[in-house]
Amino acid sequence: MGDNTDTAPLLTSRKDKPAKPPSIDDLIEASIGDTGAVQLLKAVFVAFAWAFDAQQVFISVFTDAEPRWHCAGSNSSCTPGAAAAAAPCALPGGTWEWDRPARTSVVSEWALQCAGPALVSLPASSFFAGCLARGFLLTTLADSLLGRKKMLVVSLVSMSAAGVLTAFAPNIWAYAALRFVSGFARSVVGTCTLVLSTELVGRRWRDTVSVAAFFCYFVGFLSLPALAFALREASWRSMYLWTSAPCLCYAALLYFLAQESPRWLLVRGRTQEAVETLRQIASRNGSSADTTSFSKLDACSMSDETGASGGGVFATLRMISGRPWAIRRLAAIMVAGFGVGMVYFGMPLTVGSLGPNLYLSTIYNALAEVPSAVLSWLLIARAGRRASVVALAASAGTCSLACAAIPRGAGAARMAAELASFFATCTAYDLILIYAIELFPTCVRNSAVGLVRQAMVLGGVAAPVLVALGRERRFWSFGVFGFAIGGAGVFAACLPETRGKTMSDTMEEERNEASCTSTTPIAKHTDRDLV
Repeated sequence: MGDNTDTAPLLTSRKDKPAKPPSIDDLIEASIGDTGAVQLLKAVFVAFAWAFDAQQVFISVFTDAEPRWHCAGSNSSCTPGAAAAAAPCALPGGTWEWDRPARTSVVSEWALQCAGPALVSLPASSFFAGCLARGFLLTTLADSLLGRKKMLVVSLVSMSAAGVLTAFAPNIWAYAALRFVSGFARSVVGTCTLVLSTELVGRRWRDTVSVAAFFCYFVGFLSLPALAFALREASWRSMYLWTSAPCLCYAALLYFLAQESPRWLLVRGRTQEAVETLRQIASRNGSSADTTSFSKLDACSMSDETGASGGGVFATLRMISGRPWAIRRLAAIMVAGFGVGMVYFGMPLTVGSLGPNLYLSTIYNALAEVPSAVLSWLLIARAGRRASVVALAASAGTCSLACAAIPRGAGAARMAAELASFFATCTAYDLILIYAIELFPTCVRNSAVGLVRQAMVLGGVAAPVLVALGRERRFWSFGVFGFAIGGAGVFAACLPETRGKTMSDTMEEERNEASCTSTTPIAKHTDRDLV
């Protein structure tokens, strides 16, 4: 009997599980070690592109503002009561004057004070229309042909060139057309910046780099009122020159100093370039390159799946469309992004009523981004993505609905509710972008995040109309905002949790990762079973 026991197989009832192959994250960090100071600084330098992105988004707050005016002389047709009106349309010429030179705003330079809201808002609408056109048509270029770095540099140069040309616009129609071009160029700046900066660092520093990008956005936003105040007596054209020229210099430095994402190079099957990039990073960080790990990188070449050998511009979208679980994820987070974007771009238009000083009002809006970025960093580090977005959306929606219910006489309470709603919305905006990065693998990540940003911009396009309607009945602004962002939380609740999950590189890897974290691990999953 003892002999039988000694010779009996011990593992006849189970199969040995094959060892899981190392991920790209594992191989990259084994090759160059932990993220060094130089690599981290380069990632933050890439993230600074968000500062120029913010400037182009909000520059029209000053260049397109309607200046204040006053009565000229002692003409009886112009009275202090008439001067309090929105525009001097009913007054004869020569009875009033602008408080500042006409060149300080497009409204005063081209006499648009009585042109109607459609024409005055045309440049801003054209800018967002350009963002939508580029985003939906060419958002996949960073995943397919150009890569993160080249796409970012091309977008920054194009945006800056359009800004310089805008400074020489001869009329409102040329101005609106150039704003469309500027929006078309900057559409993917934010997406490429966030994706590239996070892919240049290891797991430990990704959250920090993401929050650094949000702080850079705040810096760009806050720089506008300071620049506008310094140029308050100069032409509005100076604003475009002073924001575009530094962006061109930054784009040149970025081209020479930043590296392409090693993850993207590997996923595209360009292993040799990826190895060379990793060697550069390792040498500049002062660490010795691990040649053993470099030799394993060939196994990470995924050109067959990603269509690196000629899949075309829309290859990544075809990869998503062929997988129902990916479509459901993308649809849910895009709808959530639409609701958050509507409030994010719309609420500042109402918070601008904080006072008559345009510079201070914009500073208040910009300062709301600071605690939002801090809270985003804390939530990213310590809380789940899904629960955080749902809670923030519910809070923002509740505060927005409260704005619609609070009587007009309770100005302080109404303003507090407005700011609380905007603060929660800013935080939800940041978290949704991080959530989108983690929901999709490297081979389609930039395209997916780009589409989510376009959904946010689409919400921003609808916001000014609601704000205009809300001047008569507040429900059409604050009420709709509350329901929109509340609905965003409902759709976010349908998404899988991603906190602590390794970033996948292929669609198959992401599907398997989701299958392993399912609540029913014994069942065999297909694409249709996964959210």
